[in-house]
Amino acid sequence: MSGAEHSKTVVSLRGVMKEYAGKVTALCGVNLTVREGELLAIVGPSGSGKSTLLHIVGTLDRPTVGSVHIAGHDVAALSDRRLSALRAKHVGFVFQACHPVPGVSARDNVAEGLLYSGLPRSVRRRKAAEVLERVGLADRLDHRPHQLSGGQKQRVAIARAVVGEPLLLLADEPTGALDSASGAVVMDLLRDLNREGATIAVITHDTEIAGSLPREVRIRDGEVVADVRNLTSVPPMEPGAEL
Repeated sequence: MSGAEHSKTVVSLRGVMKEYAGKVTALCGVNLTVREGELLAIVGPSGSGKSTLLHIVGTLDRPTVGSVHIAGHDVAALSDRRLSALRAKHVGFVFQACHPVPGVSARDNVAEGLLYSGLPRSVRRRKAAEVLERVGLADRLDHRPHQLSGGQKQRVAIARAVVGEPLLLLADEPTGALDSASGAVVMDLLRDLNREGATIAVITHDTEIAGSLPREVRIRDGEVVADVRNLTSVPPMEPGAEL
């Protein structure tokens, strides 16, 4: 792989296996490459291994076997402290159950995402206001969580995840707790962020959502069983194939 190609690779997994207690195999020989600027779904039923894959890609867990490179860094070569720093700088997370801090404004909830950035509080709050405007909440800066709808809370969670401009945004069932209308707004927001350059992986069991995204990585029983482009002009990819 050339240096130019490597610089465009955000995620590279090769031969990744994850076992728990030496008995349960959650992932088995997973190969996955995610390039800068992609929008993809990692889709599978409950128990398929997609949550374990999320933890591996998000550096929340390490594989039993195989190599993981995130933003050009070999995860195996990093101490826990350096791994935490890598995660804080390069990876943003949005979870199904968003839990904004009660009694704290939307702006300050988002600004907390920059708490360890070294930036002054005034700069953190200004950046938070800017990203809240990007997600359509310019008129909700000072609203507390109890004053926000479920969809608005999820948009606050997305704003917090992207305020530090991470290389990769991992959205785990981002619409799972929302009604269909609010879910559609959140997915439209993720598409908008992707058009602005964000690299986004949506982890979901919803095949309709997965089918609506440009790339779909299907996982079952801990293995990638398909890696397809949801564009008629682009042929399906073989599991684990390079982009």
